[in-house]
Amino acid sequence: MAETILVSACLLGLETRYDGSHNLNSSIIEYLRTEELTAIPICPEQLAGLATPRPKTRFTAGDGEAVLDGVGRMEDELGTDMALVFLRGAQMSLQIARLNQCNRAILKQRSPSCGCRTIYLQTEKTEGMGVTAALLSRNGIKLLSEEDFPSE
Repeated sequence: MAETILVSACLLGLETRYDGSHNLNSSIIEYLRTEELTAIPICPEQLAGLATPRPKTRFTAGDGEAVLDGVGRMEDELGTDMALVFLRGAQMSLQIARLNQCNRAILKQRSPSCGCRTIYLQTEKTEGMGVTAALLSRNGIKLLSEEDFPSE
């Protein structure tokens, strides 16, 4: 059986981004093919029940690690507290990883769910992790992003 790997659905060309678009990355598609990996697509926001398109969400205090610790805050552009929704999506993503025996993930950088090195705090790009990335990392899943693959 082929090794499984979680992949942000938007990187596979699925229109799951907050604005209804995608971030298809052909380098990742080629990597999956050449390494004979079975991609398990996830969109934590959709798993949590959010619609697509949906209002943009950003951290207002801390990052995903801080949200997991109960001290971070995140709001959508309408001012709605989104921490519990993003926690639910992260927990469901972890459950999918466990069900599919995934020990690695390729996640979308700068996402409030999937960013594994960079997120938005207010309107500024900063070092940090999204909620799902932080939960996966805490559970021993190795994280990669599209930035780890050569662009064309």
